[in-house]
Amino acid sequence: MQNALLQWYAAHKRNLPWRQTHDPYRIWISEAMLQQTRVDQALPYYERFLKTFPTIQKLAKAPLGKVLKVWEGLGYYSRARHLHRAAKEIVKTHKGKVPDSYDELSQLPGFGPYTTAAVLSIAYNKPYPVLDGNVIRVLSRLYLIETDAKKTETKKQLWEYARQLLPANRASDFNQAMMELGAMICVPQKPKCPVCPLNTDCKAFNGLKDPSVLPYSAPKKKIPHYDVVAGLIWNNDKLLIALRPEEGLLGGLWEFPGGKRKKNESLQNACLREIKEELGITVRVNEPFIKLNHAYSHFRITLHTFHCLYQNGTPKALGCTDWKWVTVNDLKKYAFPKANTKIIEAL
Repeated sequence: MQNALLQWYAAHKRNLPWRQTHDPYRIWISEAMLQQTRVDQALPYYERFLKTFPTIQKLAKAPLGKVLKVWEGLGYYSRARHLHRAAKEIVKTHKGKVPDSYDELSQLPGFGPYTTAAVLSIAYNKPYPVLDGNVIRVLSRLYLIETDAKKTETKKQLWEYARQLLPANRASDFNQAMMELGAMICVPQKPKCPVCPLNTDCKAFNGLKDPSVLPYSAPKKKIPHYDVVAGLIWNNDKLLIALRPEEGLLGGLWEFPGGKRKKNESLQNACLREIKEELGITVRVNEPFIKLNHAYSHFRITLHTFHCLYQNGTPKALGCTDWKWVTVNDLKKYAFPKANTKIIEAL
C-alpha cells in the first residue's frame, strides 16, 4: 500500500507552492490556511501572506492589525492570531527557527496535534502521522471503520492505523500523498474508486455498495439563527468603528458597533442599547441601510444595519478595545469581518 500510494503521488500530485519548499515557516503557513479552507481559495492568500511577511521575523514584528488585514476574507481569524503569537514566541525563544521537536512545537499557540505532526513530517521528514479530514476519510474507507470519527475511541483507532501505515523514512511524501488522495480521489461524494491506487486493499470498495457512506458522523444539530444589528454612526462625514476584543469570535477585527437582538426587542431599540453598552454614547437611529444573511461555523445571523446620527457622550471602549472616527475612504485600511465588508461595499 505504501509503494502504491507513493507511486501514485509522484505521478499525480498537484503542483502547489508549499510543495516546492522544505522551509518549515512556509509549510506552517500553508497548513494553518488549509485547516479550514480549500486549496483553490487559500492559494492567493498564501502568496499574499508570504509576500507581506516573507520571514518569521517580519511576521513577529508586524502589528496584529496588519496581519489580520492581510488575512481578511479567509475567515477563522483565530488562525491568524495564533500565527502572529507563535511567530513572536519562535523569535523570542527559538532564535527565529521553527522547532523540530514535538514537545517544543506543540507548546506554541495554534499547534495542536495535527499541525504539529504536519509541520514535523512535511518540513523535517519526522515520522509523525497526520489526521485531517481527508486522511480520516481515506482510513475510514480503507479499514471499514463504521463508528463516529469524532468519538475519542474511533480517533485513537484512526491514529493507530495512520501510524502503522507511515513509512518512517518517507513521512513527508507519504502524509502529503494521503491528504492528496483524500482531496482528489477518495472525495466525500462519488469517490473515484476505480482509479484509486489502494482499491485492491480498500474494505469499503470491496465490501460496500456505496463507500461514500463513510466516514460515519452523527446527525448534525439544528443550527441556531440570531438577528444582529449594526449602527453606521455618522458625525458629519465620519463613521464610528469599534475594535473587537482580541480573544473570542472575530477577535482583533474592526466592526460597525452593534450586537444581538434580545427577545421581543425591536431592531431599532436593540441598536440603541448595543451602542450604549459598547461605547457609552447616545445616537438617533434613522433609516435602515442593508440587510444580509451570513453563516458562521455553528450559527447563522441576519445582520440589520441602520444609519445612526451621533447625539452625545464621549465614546468609551466599554464592550470593545478601541474606537475611531474614520471617513468611508479610510475603511479600507482596517480589517473587518466578511459581513462588515459587504456593508462597506454597499457604502
